[in-house]
Amino acid sequence: MRVGDLLRTEELDLALLWGGENLLNRAIGGVTATDLEDPARFLRPGEIVLSGLVWWNEADGRTRTERFVSALARSGAVALLAGEETHGAVPADIVDSCREHGIALLAVPAHTNFRVITEVVYRHQWGDLSRRPADHFALPEQVRGDLGRLLDHGADADELLDRALAPFDTPPAYVLTSTGRTIARTASAPGLPAARAVASLHGPTGATLRVQAGTTPYDAWYLHLPRAGAAPPRALHETAEIIGQYRDHHDRGHAARRRTGQALIALLDQGATESPTLANALTACGPLAEGPWRVVVTTTGERNSDGTAEAALTEALRHHASTIFAAATTPDTQTEAVAVVRSADEAPFSLDEPWPLLHNCRPGTPLYAGVSALTTEPTGLHAALTQARYALATARHTSPTAGRVTTVEELDSLESLLAGIPADIRTIFSTRTLGPLADSDTAPHHTLLETLEVFLAHNCSWARTAEALHLHVNTVHYRIDRVQALTGRDLSRLDHKLDLRAALLCR
Repeated sequence: MRVGDLLRTEELDLALLWGGENLLNRAIGGVTATDLEDPARFLRPGEIVLSGLVWWNEADGRTRTERFVSALARSGAVALLAGEETHGAVPADIVDSCREHGIALLAVPAHTNFRVITEVVYRHQWGDLSRRPADHFALPEQVRGDLGRLLDHGADADELLDRALAPFDTPPAYVLTSTGRTIARTASAPGLPAARAVASLHGPTGATLRVQAGTTPYDAWYLHLPRAGAAPPRALHETAEIIGQYRDHHDRGHAARRRTGQALIALLDQGATESPTLANALTACGPLAEGPWRVVVTTTGERNSDGTAEAALTEALRHHASTIFAAATTPDTQTEAVAVVRSADEAPFSLDEPWPLLHNCRPGTPLYAGVSALTTEPTGLHAALTQARYALATARHTSPTAGRVTTVEELDSLESLLAGIPADIRTIFSTRTLGPLADSDTAPHHTLLETLEVFLAHNCSWARTAEALHLHVNTVHYRIDRVQALTGRDLSRLDHKLDLRAALLCR
């Protein structure tokens, strides 16, 4: 950036008091603001100097001016930007001295803040530097100070990201979770759907830095710039550190709400739905108290999840921006997380979109969830928890390796209903109902079970069963007679047909 560029920057509203084309064409290497009478030891060649002229007074102004301007000349300063606020105008002897020493002089009106001038210079200067292959360029000192103040005043992540990257012309940038949820983005960054965000995070282009904080694989944060080289690496690391500090503040702010959620989940787990304590626990959760609600239960299927199930469930629910919920790990186990979710009657509730994104965070570790039906009364929350756990068991049974979300509304068949029954109960029922046929390792029993399955699948039609198995119909009659004899069931009765069908599904 050159001195003349400052005059052409409309937002600064600067006026040229003295300086020819040769002086206005000089490159700016930095900025120093000072009101010392002799600032030489603090200046470096190529800098512009901002001064409010506090050091000048009318009595011995010429002497002071000579000391100040000559110090600028000896230090190699390229211009003096003199503020008009202190004296109403730039004194004439300062104009004369700058002319004598060959220093360009620009007047800064009272309504222009020195900080704005500094930002303009650094925005151009650091934008140029950021395109060079160097790792050591850091955030300007003034930017770091501004970021610290913004953090102290509770600024949001969008504002922090914009301020940190302002020296580099504020390129498109995001703070994303590992599931593609957008925490923050610069004003120049378009909205990014979660699936596209995840693809961008793991894509071959751009720059991505992990925001260091105590996290699980499901809710880690990343600073991501789609265009590599849009800012210097060291500056990006400093920006990621600032976002990490923001997250620490953010997480501490949620600690109290998490404690109220833990109290509510503990009461539901105990079945204490009639006591006033439950009403008080709901009230403590703020807007969540209004209902209606669903209950969601999640597990990773691991013996010790170290809170990852809760982190996964929380992250999934946060993909629904308007959802209000309380989530916690159940007190009796560290493998299951429960959430009470406020839900509108007319709004369908689904975790289908974020669930695959969560599963991709830990390939090979299935993640399951069960979702209850809607309940409008607090007394129905424990029953809703039971429903969600049953749906969770169904999800684990029907998709043992890939992870799945199941709602109780999906339990619309005998097979899906039986899937939620504990495995040992299913085994006992199947063994008891099938009798000797439960031992399918023997060839005759295996053949009879296969015939029974096909017979029931074809609505007990002798002819269609024979056709499907490529048998004579008399052979089918013989085998079904053997099945009835070994199981003690009569396949002409509907209830016995259902018993045997259920027993086959429970195997």
